[in-house]
Amino acid sequence: MDHADITRPNAALLARIAPIATSTFANAFDEAGLFHNVMEGISGVAQGVALCGPAITVKLSVGAPGSFTSANFAVGAMIDAAKRGDVIVIDGAGCRCSTWGGMASYAAKLKGIAGLVVDGAVRDFEEMVEFGFDVFSRHMVPTTGRSRLKVEAINVPVSVGGVLINPGDIMVGDGTGVIAIPHAQAEAVVQFAAKCQRDDDAAMADMKNGLSFSEAMAKYRNI
Repeated sequence: MDHADITRPNAALLARIAPIATSTFANAFDEAGLFHNVMEGISGVAQGVALCGPAITVKLSVGAPGSFTSANFAVGAMIDAAKRGDVIVIDGAGCRCSTWGGMASYAAKLKGIAGLVVDGAVRDFEEMVEFGFDVFSRHMVPTTGRSRLKVEAINVPVSVGGVLINPGDIMVGDGTGVIAIPHAQAEAVVQFAAKCQRDDDAAMADMKNGLSFSEAMAKYRNI
């Protein structure tokens, strides 16, 4: 399947992003005026899952059983489009049939893909855990997407969890949720987030030395 490639952030920027929690980025988004970049209804399929990397975006069409052919169910094309460290981000319009399962998780893990975010459904929970592939989705269901789903396009703008995602935007996921950092604003957002993190660290140090939480809230605006 033909598609444009993405512009990837440099490794140094990703290294600064990876240790920062999604909640801290959400605070930074308010500072940056990004009020619609926290996904709704998308969560990790297991405890301890986390991801950070540029988005390979996928747009699906959804139909009744028999609407599409097996060739349309082009999960392999998604994996082929991604490089080591990328995150596959799928707009499945919240569907309740699976676009991704255990074998796809195994193939993606072998390739070094950083994880998956699906506004739709996945399946084969135990295999995802066994293979150590980090997945965030809206639903977990047994139902196959074969003949129900069609990959319409790769690396086009998509809507996932109520957030507009462009190819190459930086995805961050942890136990709290998933956020998307627009590629063009990544440096400014990371600077805000780093300031929020410093405030958190300083507030905890002060509370350890006797400052009350109310006093810490007054002293550190970003905690």
